Amino acid sequence: MYWNVLNKERRGEYLGSTVQVIPHITNEIKDFVYRVGKQTSADIVITEIGGTIGDIESQPFIEAVRQIALEVGRENSLFIHVTLVPFLSGSDEHKSKPTQHSVKELQGMGINPDIIVLRCDSPLEESIFKKISMFCNVKPDCVIENMTLSSIYEVPVMLEQEKFSEVVCRELGLKTPKPDLCDWMKMLDMIKTRNKELDIGLVGKYVQLHDAYLSVAEALRHAGYPQGAFVNIHWIDSETLTEDNYESILSPMDGIIVPGGFGGRGIEGMILAAKYSREHHVPYFGICLGMQIAVIEYARNVAGIKDANSGEFDELCKNKVIDFMPGQSDNIDKGGTLRLGSYPCVITPGTTMEKCYREAVINERHRHRYEFNNAYREILSANGLVLSGISPDGRLVETVELSDRAFHVGVQFHPEFKSRPNKAHPLFYGFVKASLEHRSERAK
Repeated sequence: MYWNVLNKERRGEYLGSTVQVIPHITNEIKDFVYRVGKQTSADIVITEIGGTIGDIESQPFIEAVRQIALEVGRENSLFIHVTLVPFLSGSDEHKSKPTQHSVKELQGMGINPDIIVLRCDSPLEESIFKKISMFCNVKPDCVIENMTLSSIYEVPVMLEQEKFSEVVCRELGLKTPKPDLCDWMKMLDMIKTRNKELDIGLVGKYVQLHDAYLSVAEALRHAGYPQGAFVNIHWIDSETLTEDNYESILSPMDGIIVPGGFGGRGIEGMILAAKYSREHHVPYFGICLGMQIAVIEYARNVAGIKDANSGEFDELCKNKVIDFMPGQSDNIDKGGTLRLGSYPCVITPGTTMEKCYREAVINERHRHRYEFNNAYREILSANGLVLSGISPDGRLVETVELSDRAFHVGVQFHPEFKSRPNKAHPLFYGFVKASLEHRSERAK
């Protein structure tokens, strides 16, 4: 947002006027919101503003949505405010004061919430709803309870029982049919009736903060639902894997996944994980950095390129099997050299990729800086590494695999971003399926 404004100022689009938070930053925020509606021809645009009311960082965004409501008309806008209702065990009661204070702060910024959603860990007393309705100036049925549940995917059903969507549509003047939650309920039944266990080793460098891999973790669970499996994720710090201990740490795993990341820290541990997977026929799934790790490991230990590495980890390395795309430059900011967004990929027939996708051409989202070095296509292919996905122009290697294995796949893109709880991503589904089969084989 700020970068866009700075660039516009440098291009002279503001005609020399002083650039300020209001109107320049707020206008940029509004443009983003309006653009989504125009580009998608949406009837409704949902905009979430994170953080806590009063945070300095969120103030321009609060001001921008206030202006949007004024511009589109209050009848065409709706403010939903989510607040925490704490429970004090000492006095055995829920407290509404934090919500009252938060709403008062929001009103001071020119926004009156239409609906207040109350986050809580246990059911709220009726008096809490009445008190918040009265002191926060909202209709009684516009105070909605949002209680902590065992699965986040149960929340839409709970909110529907609270008539949340009915209230939202009423307040916006929309006449809509009741939502059909049959497929969603079937999914919840699948979640509740799982009867298999699966141990997946997630080898990464940011495992201390599980949220860093949240999309990957959820995509794994999504793939477990239709296969009746509880996917137990073992968070393995790649920096702790050494030649002395990697086999004992990884041997209990039914499958190994190496997700994305940047920088050279913990790389050798990831390479050991890829090596163990390949040598012991344990299903392996490499995503972005994980794909590059699989290439480096294969080059070193199978193709005989002992010093194979990535230009990201060793700029002086002679054999950079992973390096910049042609035309990239190290003289510009890293953000400027990232390949971002959705790109097509042509799948090689007869590969694991084809078995998973059942399509000849796919589109997946990218976020990376380095690529498979085309100078090593021939030698790695000759040694058995299958280049199973290529860009339509033939310039970029998008996926690699060992097609003679149940699942040993590395992809340059991020498939986790397209996974849904009621529609597992085909690659994650294939990986979990192969891991379940590997577990069954080991149990014999």
